[in-house]
Amino acid sequence: MVYSAFILVGILTLASAILAVKFWLQLRDLRQRYAGVTNIQDEINALIVSRDRSKKELDEFEKSVQQRRTELTGEHERLVAKRDDLQKQVSLLEENLEDISFGLYKPHFTFQSSDEYKAALEDVREKERQLIRDGKASFCPVNWTVSNSEKAGARMTKQYTKLLLRGFNGECDAAVANVTWNNAERMQERVRKSFEALNQLGSVMQMTLTREYLKLKLDELRLTHECEEKKHQEREEQRRIREQIRDEEKAQQEIEKARQQAEKEEADYEKALSKAREEALRATGSQLEKLTKQISSFEAKLDEARQNKQRALARAQLTKSGFVYVISNIGSFGDRVFKIGMTRRLEPMDRIDELSDASVPFAFDLHAMLYSDNAPELETALHKLVQDRQVNLVNPRKEFYKDVELEEIEAFVKQRGLSAQFIKIPEAKEYRETQALRAQRAMVEQNGQAQVAVQQPVSV
Repeated sequence: MVYSAFILVGILTLASAILAVKFWLQLRDLRQRYAGVTNIQDEINALIVSRDRSKKELDEFEKSVQQRRTELTGEHERLVAKRDDLQKQVSLLEENLEDISFGLYKPHFTFQSSDEYKAALEDVREKERQLIRDGKASFCPVNWTVSNSEKAGARMTKQYTKLLLRGFNGECDAAVANVTWNNAERMQERVRKSFEALNQLGSVMQMTLTREYLKLKLDELRLTHECEEKKHQEREEQRRIREQIRDEEKAQQEIEKARQQAEKEEADYEKALSKAREEALRATGSQLEKLTKQISSFEAKLDEARQNKQRALARAQLTKSGFVYVISNIGSFGDRVFKIGMTRRLEPMDRIDELSDASVPFAFDLHAMLYSDNAPELETALHKLVQDRQVNLVNPRKEFYKDVELEEIEAFVKQRGLSAQFIKIPEAKEYRETQALRAQRAMVEQNGQAQVAVQQPVSV
């Protein structure tokens, strides 16, 4: 039994050894076969380590780039601000009609006439001269001495302050001479900059111009500008009054001419009627019948002439009677833009024809002609109705209004008990013919280009 056990153990040990050798051989073959895979894994591990290192370097690089970007952004903003400041300073010396970058001018005074502005301007200039005489236009807190001489130092101070004042006054005079509607704010800034620059130059000697003198110079500039604006308004008002007077004179002339014509016709028809009646007394038969018809005709014409005479006399007595018109010019001003005006002319269309002169490319079209015993009142009421749609916000006397509906005006007129025929669609004859001609020319040009393209040889 023991012997058999030993034999069994030996067999098992031998079998284990054989299996171990066989496994080792298989493992060696597998290692040889897949040796490349092991190397790849090593490379992958190395790449992972390299990637982590690169990621860290990339993070550090991105951090440095972000820091640099922040620095460059700050530098850019600083340079832009400096550029804007330089442009602003340069614009103080430039003249550009379209440049209102300093904003619209806001009036500082409320005088009612240009004469009041002139008086205020003279008062400011007198205050400037008095300030200079009193030595309050400039200030120097130090009593300088030159070569141990206070007198020489005082003379130097006086001469230096005179230079400052002359320089500042020269800049102010240039600003006053060049101030216009679109650069008033810029000129004020120019005066302030000049004030600051000269005071900086004088800081070495501790000499400065006073704020009180600066204020007077700014007031002089503002008064000069506002005085010119007031003069312009007065000229516009005078022009409007002259135009109104001319229109009324023409109306009176037309009324007088109509009255004289009616009186002449009345006298002629009275004379013809009297003659026809005398002949009718002696006539008989067909001749009498013919004269009777003439007498009836003359009586009707005489009655019409007398009515025309009375109408002309009534129009002459009604000083506020006239016509309020609503017209448009789509070729010149576009669609839904209307002019609402007034005329006292006996033939109101004459006024429309005058407005359609060479100053506009196309003629005006009439939408409504409203007669009123108080035409100025009706015109003012219509202007108030569409005031919020005024085209020219500076000069309301231009009487043009945009985005207006004719139905709105028609309803307003009916509420006041007036009636008139409103023409909704303007004829605009010349404008529409012009548009048609343009379309025709464009079509001809397109056809010509198409024919040229067909005739071009095709390159292979």
